Amino acid sequence: MKRNFLFILLLFFCGCFSAQELNCNLQINSSQIQIANKQVFETLQKELNDFMNNRHWTSGVYSVAERIDCNFMITIQSYADNVFSTELQVQARRPVYNSSYNTSTFNFKDEHFNFTYVEFDPIEINTTTYESNLTAVLAYYAYIIIGLDLDSYSKLGGTECFRQAENIVNLMQSKSDQSEALGWKAFESNRNRYALINNLMDERFRKYREFFYTYHRQGLDEMVSNVSNARAKIAEGLPILREINRMQPSAVAIQTFLDSKNEEIINLFSKKGTTKEKNDVYEIMTDVNPTLTSRYEAIKQ
Repeated sequence: MKRNFLFILLLFFCGCFSAQELNCNLQINSSQIQIANKQVFETLQKELNDFMNNRHWTSGVYSVAERIDCNFMITIQSYADNVFSTELQVQARRPVYNSSYNTSTFNFKDEHFNFTYVEFDPIEINTTTYESNLTAVLAYYAYIIIGLDLDSYSKLGGTECFRQAENIVNLMQSKSDQSEALGWKAFESNRNRYALINNLMDERFRKYREFFYTYHRQGLDEMVSNVSNARAKIAEGLPILREINRMQPSAVAIQTFLDSKNEEIINLFSKKGTTKEKNDVYEIMTDVNPTLTSRYEAIKQ
């Protein structure tokens, strides 16, 4: 198995050992920036990869093979006087037990990632103040990724990581630089960093997080041993998405799940499963995400 679940969780909470958790591939796209010397972007890319991959984010124990695969794509929209205005796409995945298949656990686009960086300045982190928006945003997503990974292996296993992400949001609420404050504030958007962690820490979303575990551990991870039962587990849990969506329409946690899982769910039930399962899944998915109704038609085949 990817990791000894009980042992890992015990070590995670007692803080006995530590190791790096992320296998992060961070890329910087500067194609929109017309300057002769783009060395600063190459330097920044190298420094940020080192920052993400060499830091101990938790006290969990991860071997090299167990590190969480994730991708960060920073697209620079403007750059002047060491100030960067960018968009950030974050993706993460984890392996499915006893298979060569990897499933997406997180897929999120952050449209307002603005920061200041001077080439060769050290990229450091102060966890009590998070003075740099650059490191605050990256740390926030590191904790989201690790938290979701833990949630997929143990019910509510990622709570401590989500608390860390929530702490970053709280610290960054009072940013004096308004451009860097984008993404951290309540009511600014229903798809920003604040909204995401607010969903994940909301007691009303507890059932969704428990379903996230069921989907991965009792669904995907059991496909090899009993595909019918595993598929049924996923189908039985999907109504939670509709329940949460009706309670809070367009909740970012649900939308992020759909962005990660749409194609996978279609593939799981297209030409497979019982007629009832297929009909139920189709009705739920079209209710929760009506913009993809035509795509969900494949489930009924």
